[in-house]
Amino acid sequence: MSEYQRSRTMTAPPDLVFDRASDVDRLDSWLPRDLHVRSEDLPAVTVHEDATGKDERGLFRAQRDQLRMEWGTRDDDRYAGWLQVTTISDQASEVTVHLSFFDEEHAPPAEQIDHALDKSLERLAEQVRA
Repeated sequence: MSEYQRSRTMTAPPDLVFDRASDVDRLDSWLPRDLHVRSEDLPAVTVHEDATGKDERGLFRAQRDQLRMEWGTRDDDRYAGWLQVTTISDQASEVTVHLSFFDEEHAPPAEQIDHALDKSLERLAEQVRA
């Protein structure tokens, strides 16, 4: 199993950050550029990966009362992740993203994951900057 985690402070209220991050119809705006999420009957989603051209059946849950979202593969246990927004102040938040790859053979290279996490958090921060 491989696990990755990144955190970033954002200059925006925690509710705004969570609302933007968890909007399933707008996930493409901050996720890695080669991933595209289509909502079905939530929590069911389909994730398309440009690099492979494949669609993956997934699950996506957002828990607003906890400022937490979770996702993963639907048909097997190869991959899962979560995002947690933590309140720093009325106008500042910390966002932590955690990824778990349970199948080492299908996990992307570590450098690629680290870069994707950093860029995704950067895009999310730009979108919610107050």
